Amino acid sequence: MIASLLAFGFLTGLQHALEADHVAAVAALASRERRRGRIVQYGLLWGTGHTAILFLVSGGAVITGLALGRAFGLWVDVAVGLVVAWLGVAVLRRLRAERIHAHLHHHGDGRWHLHFHSHAGDDEPHDPTRHRHLHRERPPWRAFLVGLLHGLAGSGPLVVLVASTAGSLALALAYVLVFGLGSIAGMGVLSAILAYPLSWSARTTTRLARALRTAVGLAAVLVGLEVAAHAAWDLFTA
Repeated sequence: MIASLLAFGFLTGLQHALEADHVAAVAALASRERRRGRIVQYGLLWGTGHTAILFLVSGGAVITGLALGRAFGLWVDVAVGLVVAWLGVAVLRRLRAERIHAHLHHHGDGRWHLHFHSHAGDDEPHDPTRHRHLHRERPPWRAFLVGLLHGLAGSGPLVVLVASTAGSLALALAYVLVFGLGSIAGMGVLSAILAYPLSWSARTTTRLARALRTAVGLAAVLVGLEVAAHAAWDLFTA
């Protein structure tokens, strides 16, 4: 009985990681990464954040007998949808900044020439006299934070409900833990698969590569807005 419950929790976690808003968020976050290992890190950090908050909330629910209400979950769903949509907009904005364009440069010896480049990786206004563009690598901790937010939404109340009926604190926390491990494993595998097209598109400037990243951005915007709109509708019509 206990083994079956824990196996069910792990498989449910695997399936949960593949929900559209989760995939869209991680793909949008990792869309500019060139290294496949870094893309997998995004997926694993998302799953870790998701598991951490579920473990804390579920443990608190079992110990205190109090669970998060449906309205709270819907508000978090709205926030999740808006965050995913914002991540998609960020992808589209980066694509616009990465367009190759020219600046006319004047040197002290009187020479002029055109400098073709993009603003990919620049966080400051372009200096037309500067030829060297730094591409600073940022840690993927935003994926952990987005995972925390996702952990409060969607299946969070469901996991708390199952955990609270498991019969004991140890079994309840074990269920949530294996659910979380399943979601980490599922997102890890998915991000490993996504790593190939995403890393390729980040390294090249072909039309196909830009089309792929545009599709990621648009998908994140549409999925995020759909999640937010659906949650808002349920919230205000309940």
